[in-house]
Amino acid sequence: MSTINYSASIMCGDLANLETTIQEIERVGIDALHIDILDGKFSPSMPLGLETVRRVRQVTDLPMDAHIMTMNNEYFVNEMLDIGAESVTFHVETTLHIDRLVNLAKKAGAKVGVALNPATSLSVLEFILPEVDSVCLMLINPGYATDKGEKQVPYALEKVRRLRALIDDFGLNVGLQVDGRVSLEVIPDLVRVGATNLVLGSTSLFIPGRTLEENKRLLDEAVAAGTVS
Repeated sequence: MSTINYSASIMCGDLANLETTIQEIERVGIDALHIDILDGKFSPSMPLGLETVRRVRQVTDLPMDAHIMTMNNEYFVNEMLDIGAESVTFHVETTLHIDRLVNLAKKAGAKVGVALNPATSLSVLEFILPEVDSVCLMLINPGYATDKGEKQVPYALEKVRRLRALIDDFGLNVGLQVDGRVSLEVIPDLVRVGATNLVLGSTSLFIPGRTLEENKRLLDEAVAAGTVS
């Protein structure tokens, strides 16, 4: 079974006390910070500005997993590489020259991934899959995480299952990240069908009313339930 990596979505943490939130994330043993970069056009929110992200880089050594959800991906990829993100992921839906951005990231020494909206077909990965380090499957529409009525798409598990089969058929070591309502309830099934990287938000690591330590313990239990043969 593949190692399951945890990526904490800091937009779901306490943004008024961001440094404290990051210190707590470090303390409980999360693998990376998931940094959502939005322009208000590709999706309807803008939780973190680039200057805030620069300051985050100054206060932590945790790897930065930048998820770029914008209309001008090349600009934001370059900005995140300049800030020092260890990994950049951009959406295929708004990228005309995918290979160019993949090569930009690789030349900078960063890992690179592509992200797909819920209804985007896996067929777009046919030629690019061997060139990337990871694929991020959005399980809700990007930018609507704060909308409590936004539910995970009903075909989420089947799409993860099909991508896992595609990666395995190619014989690749490509990470399979899932993002959007990755809750304690669905994590066992997501892990079971092949997810290897979990973006953690308000339904897992940042569940209100519990400490991060308590949520992390429940998270580990959910992952373990999905790895049982």
